[in-house]
Amino acid sequence: MQSSMSLVRSEMGESEFQRFSELIHSEFGIKMPPSKKVLLQSRFQKRLRALGLSGYKEYCDYVFSPDGRENERSHLIDVVTTNTTHFFREPKHWDIMNNTALPELWSRGVGKNNALRIWSAGCSSGEEPYTLGMVLYEWAASRQGFDFSILATDISRKILSEAKRAVYSMDKVADVPMQYKKKYMLKSKDKKLVKMDKLLTSKVTFQRLNFMENFKLPQQQDIIFCRNVVIYFDRQTQEVLFNKFCNNLKSGGYLFIGHSESLSGMKLPIKPVAPTVFQRI
Repeated sequence: MQSSMSLVRSEMGESEFQRFSELIHSEFGIKMPPSKKVLLQSRFQKRLRALGLSGYKEYCDYVFSPDGRENERSHLIDVVTTNTTHFFREPKHWDIMNNTALPELWSRGVGKNNALRIWSAGCSSGEEPYTLGMVLYEWAASRQGFDFSILATDISRKILSEAKRAVYSMDKVADVPMQYKKKYMLKSKDKKLVKMDKLLTSKVTFQRLNFMENFKLPQQQDIIFCRNVVIYFDRQTQEVLFNKFCNNLKSGGYLFIGHSESLSGMKLPIKPVAPTVFQRI
């Protein structure tokens, strides 16, 4: 390989795009139609420069080589996926959590004898699981004995590393209520960054998970959040994936999906509770 290169000028050939498209769909479940070719080409340029490669064919050959399978595919998923999230995203979900899901689960003893288990599937840089932590700590404040644990998973090792750091710029926490900032966040000396307090980080376990694998969590969950993740998958893959989620959700447990997503027409063991909120039958 060359040690460096200034600019990638070649275009991705159709055969290379087809190989990448099939790989990304089979390995990660993400659909990559021909309209995404220019986007994929643009995103791969950083990897070509980092590896000192002369063009997309050379990169394609490397990705499919034994060394590339071992060392490059984790980087490939980092550039393919989009990680857009923020604290207290989709506010109506937090109202449903506080007014419907948590009271109903608490009435059945969930969180009393055993910790309530909640899974943030596709957690990105950590804003969702830490929001869940704040919401659940506030719920626990007026309910003696309530306990919980949060599992947060993502396919990207890079984004999981950021989530584990639990450090965010001040603009990232703009939507967090001030009383929560004071209670659950620590400011840096220059007041430009905040770090999640150990109170939160101690409740969250981060783990890499590829939805395309035949996964089974060690324990079934009481609540699953998987929001705006499956929009990148085709409909058939979505239905397979949501059945996997249901297999890891307790009877009576709750599933929250993104407002841009729909389960209409899918054969799933769930019933609707509210728009984009479902309960396992």
